[in-house]
Amino acid sequence: MRSHNVGLVLRQLVRDALVGDGELSRADLARVTGLARSTVSTIVSELIEAALVSEGPATASRGGRPPIALRVERDRYHIIGVELGASHVTVVRTDLLGGLLGQASADHPVQSDPEGSIRLVAQLVEAVCPAPLQGRVLGLGLAVPSPLDPARPGLLSDRILSAWAGVQPGERLHALLNMPIFMENDANLGVLAESWWGAGVGLDDFAYIKVATGVGAGLFINGAIYRGASGLAGEIGHTAIDPAGPRCRCGLNGCLEAMIGSGALAERARQSLASHPGTRLRAAALDLPSLIAAAHDGDPLAGPLIGRAGFDLGVAIANLLNLLNPGVVVLGGTLASAGEALLGPLRLAMADRSLFTSLASTAVLLSPLGDEAIALGAAGLVLQQALDAPERLLFAAQATAAR
Repeated sequence: MRSHNVGLVLRQLVRDALVGDGELSRADLARVTGLARSTVSTIVSELIEAALVSEGPATASRGGRPPIALRVERDRYHIIGVELGASHVTVVRTDLLGGLLGQASADHPVQSDPEGSIRLVAQLVEAVCPAPLQGRVLGLGLAVPSPLDPARPGLLSDRILSAWAGVQPGERLHALLNMPIFMENDANLGVLAESWWGAGVGLDDFAYIKVATGVGAGLFINGAIYRGASGLAGEIGHTAIDPAGPRCRCGLNGCLEAMIGSGALAERARQSLASHPGTRLRAAALDLPSLIAAAHDGDPLAGPLIGRAGFDLGVAIANLLNLLNPGVVVLGGTLASAGEALLGPLRLAMADRSLFTSLASTAVLLSPLGDEAIALGAAGLVLQQALDAPERLLFAAQATAAR
C-alpha cells in the first residue's frame, strides 16, 4: 500500500511537470489522488529527503496560508534509452523526465550480428554517459525489433531474428554495464514515448505504427500497453495484405512487412530501374531515404512506389480501425518522413475499407518525436518502472547519498 501511494504521488508530480503548470501543492495532491493530507505530507517529506522533489515558491493564496508548489528534481537521475534497430543502434541519455541530454547512433547489421551489436550498444552508452555520470543512472531501457514472449523471458524471437537464437541481450548488457536493464518490443516503446511526450499525451486509446526495415504496431488500450497473451499483439507487419504476395522473413506469404519494409521497397525499385529510364535512382544507392527523397522530387519510379506503400499501409490501418477503433494512429519510423506522398494513398485506402464511424473518429498523425522516438520510449520504460515500483527510486537515492 505504501509503495502504491508513493507511486501515485510521484506519478501526479511527473505528469504535472510534463503537461501541467508545475504548481501542484500538497493540498492539490491530496485532492487529485484521494489520499489523506497527512499521508501526502509524509510521502512528500520522504521524497524531499531523497532529493527527488523540491519545494518551489509559494503560489497565490486561495484563502489562508499560501500553498507551496512541489517540483520533481529532474536532473537527480539520468536514464539510458537504447533502440536496437534491425540495421542501426541509437542510444540516448535523458533526465528523469525524458529531457534529452545526449545522443549517439551508428549503422550496424543488428539482425545478423548479435555479438557486435551488444558491444556497440556498450560503446555508445559509454560515449553518451561518461563514467562520472554513471552513478546517477537509474536504469537502461532496451527496445528490440522482436516480439517478446513472457514464457521465454529475455529471449528474442528466433523466427524473426534467427541469428539471435539463445542470446539474452539484457543479461549481456547488464554484465557489461552494471546497470538495471528493462527490455521491451520497439513498437510498444514507440507507443509509450507518444503517450509520455508525443501525439498520444492525454489519450487512453491509440496506436503507434513504426515503418522502417520492419513494420510493427504498439497498442495503447485503456491507458496501458496491450501485449496480448504471448506478447504478439501489434505485429501488424505480419498481417496478410496479399495472400499471393512475396514470402516474408517470418515464413508467411504476403505480409505487410514483405511489401513495404525498407528492403522490400528497395528491391522493388531495383527490379523496376530498367523500365523507368527517367528515374534519378541508381542501383548502387538504393535505400529507403533515397527513395523518399526522390519521391519528394517527383521521381517517376519513387513516387508511385511510395504511393503504393501508403496504400498497402492504409489497408492494414483500415483493418486495425475496424478491429480496435483507436482514437489516433501515430506513424513513425523512416517511411513516415515521406509525408503526403505516403499519406494521400493511405487515406484513400482507409476510406475504401474502414467502417465510416471508425474512420470519422480516428486521426492519423505523424510522430513529432523524430528519429529518437523509440530510444526515448526505452527511457520512458525505465521511468514507468520507477513509478510502478518507487522503492527503486528511493533505494537509488539512498545509495547515491551514501556514495
